[in-house]
Amino acid sequence: MKFDTPATTNPIDQLKIIGHATSRIDGPLKTTGRATYAYEWHDVVSSPAYGYIVGAAIAKGRIASMDLSRAKVAPGVIAIVTAENAGKLGKGNYNTAKLLGGPEIDHYHQAVAVVVAETFEQARAAAQLVQVSYSATTGAFDLSAGRDGAAKPRGRGDDQPDTSVGDFPGAFAAAPVQLDATYTTPDQAHAMMEPHASMVAWDDDKLTLWTSNQMIAWTTGDVAKTLGLPKDNVRLISPFIGGGFGGKLFLRSDAILAALGARAANRPVKVAMQRPLMFNNTTHRPATIQRIRIGADRDGKITAIGHESWSGNLPEGRPETAVQQTRLLYAGENRMTALRLAMLDLPEGNAMRAPGEAPGMMALEIAMDEMAERLNLDPVEFRARNDTQVDPEHPSRPFSQRQLVACMKTGAERFGWSARNAEPGKRREGRWLVGMGMAAAFRNNLLMKSGARVRLDRSGTVTVETDMTDIGTGSYTIIAQTAAEMMGLPLEKVVVRLGDSSFPVSAGSGGQFGANNSTSGVYAACVKLREAVAQKLGFNSADVAFLDGQVSSGNRSVPLGQAASDSELMAEDSIEYGDLAKTHQQSTFGAHFVELGVDVATAEIRVRRMLAVCAAGRVLNPKTARSQVIGAMTMGVGAALMEELAVDKRTGFFVNHDLAGYEVPVHADIPHQDTIFLDETDPMSSPMKAKGIGELGLCGVAAALANAIYNATGIRVRDYPITLDKLLHRMPDT
Repeated sequence: MKFDTPATTNPIDQLKIIGHATSRIDGPLKTTGRATYAYEWHDVVSSPAYGYIVGAAIAKGRIASMDLSRAKVAPGVIAIVTAENAGKLGKGNYNTAKLLGGPEIDHYHQAVAVVVAETFEQARAAAQLVQVSYSATTGAFDLSAGRDGAAKPRGRGDDQPDTSVGDFPGAFAAAPVQLDATYTTPDQAHAMMEPHASMVAWDDDKLTLWTSNQMIAWTTGDVAKTLGLPKDNVRLISPFIGGGFGGKLFLRSDAILAALGARAANRPVKVAMQRPLMFNNTTHRPATIQRIRIGADRDGKITAIGHESWSGNLPEGRPETAVQQTRLLYAGENRMTALRLAMLDLPEGNAMRAPGEAPGMMALEIAMDEMAERLNLDPVEFRARNDTQVDPEHPSRPFSQRQLVACMKTGAERFGWSARNAEPGKRREGRWLVGMGMAAAFRNNLLMKSGARVRLDRSGTVTVETDMTDIGTGSYTIIAQTAAEMMGLPLEKVVVRLGDSSFPVSAGSGGQFGANNSTSGVYAACVKLREAVAQKLGFNSADVAFLDGQVSSGNRSVPLGQAASDSELMAEDSIEYGDLAKTHQQSTFGAHFVELGVDVATAEIRVRRMLAVCAAGRVLNPKTARSQVIGAMTMGVGAALMEELAVDKRTGFFVNHDLAGYEVPVHADIPHQDTIFLDETDPMSSPMKAKGIGELGLCGVAAALANAIYNATGIRVRDYPITLDKLLHRMPDT
């Protein structure tokens, strides 16, 4: 189905099932332990062996020698795979570093071997006996030191690293009110609960891979390219994923080493990446240095806005695109954005929840508050004065929907923003200095082709098959809701099967594009199935109705299952997009509000309450959408107050590479959270008139916290995370 004209009234608009708060249909499986994760396919293959990864102990250099003799004779050892005996390995489309290192080492904890044994414990013990000698060379591990030598990265398509409109330098110099400030965000880790894990079984030259992965088609192709197989010889299965956040978008070393180990051992092999390797072996969100310059007139109208960002990565890596939102969020005739990339020998930087906008908003939305203060304007009012209904870089291109001002004003009213004292450090409750902060929220809406197959059996049950994944976001549920709405069925008459490369290719889970695109693919397949049902039953498909398990037209009504009484009916289709995303800018908007307290003596920060207001097209399931947003808000608390991969700038690795040293919020850190979804449909986005929402809930949260800390204490911190040491020596004399 080609979607190239705005959506009109269609069966989804009935809203009998879509739009209702519905519990996740996969919930009972997960709460009873019956959901099968990558490492848990116990009944599928017999007698699997276990692999344990050996990670490089240097960040840059070469393997001088590797002694496997002691490990080979250790109890239970079946095989040891290294770059020397693995055979020729190709390179996938989505990997920057090699997944099996040697003799060259690209980064610390790059996999250099996998030891396969009868039990996990035997593999682990034998891996400690692998003796590797290295010849280390000098590497680059410090973004600040590499800033001056950073280069302009390559652009792809319309995504250019630099943009310029008008005369930014001249307009900024002439502006009566100016801000020129630098902000930093640290390297951050996904820290998902389920580690990267895989099991592989070979059948001659065909491979079945059970893994934890967000993008089935991408990874199936990369497995085939890496191992030199035809893509049809690889089947990937990933129905349940224990957290991804972008870290499982791409093929990682656990899958390739499980495949190589299984081939060497001539039996199925499981590999679960040990937690200490997760931080340095897989991808992470790269650190940024961001310079923001804003010029405004005395009335608070932005006349010049510039945003430059520096980040680091391995050769062939991409920058953190932290200037994306600045190109679209606020008006201003004179504009400039620029990205620069430093070559660093740290582990690969890549997508992490809301790449680009998440760290970019961490800086931009502090800068907007700083400007509001210089202008003596309320932060909400300053942002509202600089609203725009068109793409500021391409004024002939309007937004498909934009309710940023409505989000901010709704949030301000609900949160009690009018009670905020604009003068910092003036509200005290006992030992606590109390402050409020807010920030805008922004995330682009991405469109991707997505397909599905639907089957109708004689009982009137519809089965949906698509390689879409569910990373805890509720994909199973909203896909079931879509099929039920389209076919006029209750949810219990819909079966959803996901995460198998033998199913039609979907958009996959990532970039906030999963929900809208995958359900649109199911919509397209259901349109075809409705036509097939109408034809089989002798109805005119133009005026047939599907409701309560019946197919009706005029005075005639027939049970849906009757259309498949003699044989199953099947339909398959994909949603493909035309030029609507080019003629209209599609984005999602919101506003975050935070209240917190800062201890006057210790500078301890305690978040008290949080509110997110979101405008993101039709909300397909308010219950799962709320879950996504409050989870993202929690992630924002971590980004603001605690999350930081500490880089050893001498030897080039993340020191705190475990869940003890890498701190994330726990229940005690998170107070009452509230969410509001504005009533909105976006006919430009898809037949569902929906957009994504999960990453919108993160973008802006950290800045809202930083702004609240300033309001509480009068201390402006521009370097994340905002830890006690950055406040304590500057606390007001109380």
